[in-house]
Amino acid sequence: MKKNPSHEDNLVALRRIEGQVRGVQRMIEDRKYCIDILNQIYAIKGALARVEEKILEKHFQHCVTEAVRGSSEKEKRQKLDEILKLINQTRRR
Repeated sequence: MKKNPSHEDNLVALRRIEGQVRGVQRMIEDRKYCIDILNQIYAIKGALARVEEKILEKHFQHCVTEAVRGSSEKEKRQKLDEILKLINQTRRR
């Protein structure tokens, strides 16, 4: 089964982020300068945010769009409830 290119792109990005996190661990072990560590952490957070945006966009373009176009009111309500829950989670951050 062929993987969706966007899934593959996200996996590549997440592997890169994983390497960055290991790099931060080494920086802390080596007692590197705090500002340098924080800059790396901010870079990781930015990279994670980009992956998050891509996944959310894909969810809206496919899952939510299909549900809204479909005839199942239960599925429409479920997708809208999921989105509201996500919005509320992000507001608590």
